[in-house]
Amino acid sequence: MCQVTHKIMDSLTASTMWMIPGQNQSWVSEFILIGFSSDPTTNSILFIVFLLSYLSSVLGNGLIIMLVCLDTQLHTPMYFFLSTLSLLDMSYVTTTMPQMLVHLLAHSQTISFAGCWLQMYVFGALGMTECTFFVVMAYDRYVAICYPLRYTVILNWGLCIRLAGGSWICGLFSSLLHTFFTMSLPYCGPNRINHYFCEGPSVRSLACMDTHVIEMVDFVLSVFVVVIPISLIVASYIRIAMAILKIKSNQGRCKAFSTCASHLTVVTFFYAPASYIYMRPNSSYSPERDKQISLFYNVFTALLNPVVYSLRNKDIKRAFLKVMGHGRLAW
Repeated sequence: MCQVTHKIMDSLTASTMWMIPGQNQSWVSEFILIGFSSDPTTNSILFIVFLLSYLSSVLGNGLIIMLVCLDTQLHTPMYFFLSTLSLLDMSYVTTTMPQMLVHLLAHSQTISFAGCWLQMYVFGALGMTECTFFVVMAYDRYVAICYPLRYTVILNWGLCIRLAGGSWICGLFSSLLHTFFTMSLPYCGPNRINHYFCEGPSVRSLACMDTHVIEMVDFVLSVFVVVIPISLIVASYIRIAMAILKIKSNQGRCKAFSTCASHLTVVTFFYAPASYIYMRPNSSYSPERDKQISLFYNVFTALLNPVVYSLRNKDIKRAFLKVMGHGRLAW
């Protein structure tokens, strides 16, 4: 039985390799995503759980975008940034979840080399854009609390659009470097990725050459898109904390702090696992642990954001009731 299994696996691997003319070396033409389990019953349960999580994430973030667009009272810098974050989260989770849901029920878990390249780039671009965008949201809170009377003057619409656009450009360019260097490595087998999507470190572990230089490139990129943004966010909140402590009334302090609590919660749940995945040494790579951590910051944060921002936000609740035709109850 074991010999038959090995023969089947060898034949599957061989069918996903192609030869370079004039060279005695084969290259992977597609990858196999192992996912979480090979047990059909377990996969069926996971399918239901992840389907509900995905639908909740898309509906929750989509609802925030719709409310911000429809309610003119939410046409402020804060809610512009919040709707942009929701768009990022909705796109972020859509990059990986639909394919994972298909693979949970399908017999084949293959993805082409080009498809893996594209998924890695889009996922990285959205993730790195979000890393930078959290700094923009921290700056928004800094201006709102430290300079409340000049808030709309400082954060005018022109500056808001430039800050959001700059975050997108930074994410797209950084991900291009990360994906290019990772996928330029030679992959000559095996082609089985112990993950549920094409994440850089998991794919890179299959390369048939030393990846030390690529790891250094990734580390430098991580400094720019993780360490520097975290440092700027911490600096912003130190200034915010100093401004809040100067507020005399306890009610004013609580109100100022509550406007930052949602952002701090989301930032913590996003940066902590992402920092571990992309900044830890390759020697500590653990496929099973990395899958669970990636699931946390890919799926859980996208599901968490609408809950955190809507439950703690009276304006979002009022806008929802107004759109649903219960404006009087909101007032």
